[in-house]
Amino acid sequence: MLNLLRRTDPVAKLAQALHLQLAAAARRPEFFRDFGVADTIDGRFDMVVLHAWLVLGRLAEAGRSDVAQALSNTLFTAFDEALRDLGNGDMGMGPRMKKIGNAFNGRCQAYEAVADDEKALSDAILRNVYRGEVGREEQATRLARYAQAARIRLATQDPAEGTLDFGTP
Repeated sequence: MLNLLRRTDPVAKLAQALHLQLAAAARRPEFFRDFGVADTIDGRFDMVVLHAWLVLGRLAEAGRSDVAQALSNTLFTAFDEALRDLGNGDMGMGPRMKKIGNAFNGRCQAYEAVADDEKALSDAILRNVYRGEVGREEQATRLARYAQAARIRLATQDPAEGTLDFGTP
């Protein structure tokens, strides 16, 4: 019954559509092959967070806090389901989800604080995506440039249309 109601909610439907596109963009093989992002649970999480930050920021600019909240709910439901698929049971889900929530919010805040400064954004990406690994500075800079270009590109789009174009990595 609740799923039936959820499917008819236009805000939830829009959030689902945006989530699917965000997740597809985050999974592009270029990030793992050309940018050197680790093709692990952590690396994939970091790419989802980076793209979510871009979309949530665009939704805030468009005054669509309702969609932003629905998208956040959808993202965290997907994180919960992914953990359960990996064999995590109910007993440890609370602390795990809290850790994921803190990591998600911390990264989004770090990126937002330095969004217009390529060097500072690159440093934040190096710290979060590449875990501060020496020798990854150029890849972090390239990923920061991609994020800034995607942010500019998204600024020209109306997220209420339900389509996202991040551009090419």
